[in-house]
Amino acid sequence: MPPMQTQSITQKLANPTVFMNLSGAILPWLSGAAAIMIAWGLLIGFQTPPDYQQGQTVKIMFIHVPAAWLSMMAYVIVAVSSFGLLVFRHPLADVSAKAAAPIGAVFTLIALATGSLWGKPTWGTYWQWDARMTSVLILLFLYLGLMALRSSIEDETLASKLTAVLALTGIVILPVIKFSVDWWNTLHQPAGVIKGGLDPVFLKPLLISAVGFSLLFFALHMKGMRNEVLRRRVKARQLKEVDRAARQGAPA
Repeated sequence: MPPMQTQSITQKLANPTVFMNLSGAILPWLSGAAAIMIAWGLLIGFQTPPDYQQGQTVKIMFIHVPAAWLSMMAYVIVAVSSFGLLVFRHPLADVSAKAAAPIGAVFTLIALATGSLWGKPTWGTYWQWDARMTSVLILLFLYLGLMALRSSIEDETLASKLTAVLALTGIVILPVIKFSVDWWNTLHQPAGVIKGGLDPVFLKPLLISAVGFSLLFFALHMKGMRNEVLRRRVKARQLKEVDRAARQGAPA
């Protein structure tokens, strides 16, 4: 008898049915954990004392910073999923990329909006065309471009491939966003969390909020993937019904 081949976890998850069953069990717990962590982080964060320079406006950080992180992390997921589609032809890669793009766009928009609200009392203006803010705005346009490109092409296979190519090309914006405060003279403050420049009284709620918003992203991403799998199943069944009806109506 030939030896039995065992499937890896990745190969098992490539099966949409396995993914639907597993995600259906995980999603409620993931959503609950996200709600608890976000509520905990914001509750602690809004009880922190005012900053000696920025006053109460510093508390915008507990929403702005996680949103900014996730705006970039979402694009990494879009790019990695696009790579998986083009190179490995993973059955769920395009599903993942399509589901992550609108969520990333929303977090990018939140980062820009909260950054503007934070910038007004700190810098005296809602907007400044410095490197960090401009590159994040480009990221938002890139997300919108990905979604527009996909929706403008009727052939889903072609749309998936072209969107994947654009996503991989656009990944160059991420290091620009990350290192813009180091490469150019900008109003935006340097990254203080990683370098240890943030007071511990703000660091704890910020990290809790970041974990909570990250869990929220993964819950939304998983839900979006489930919706896309179901949409494609319904479309496949509709096409089968149309094909069956055409065959039955064809003359013998």
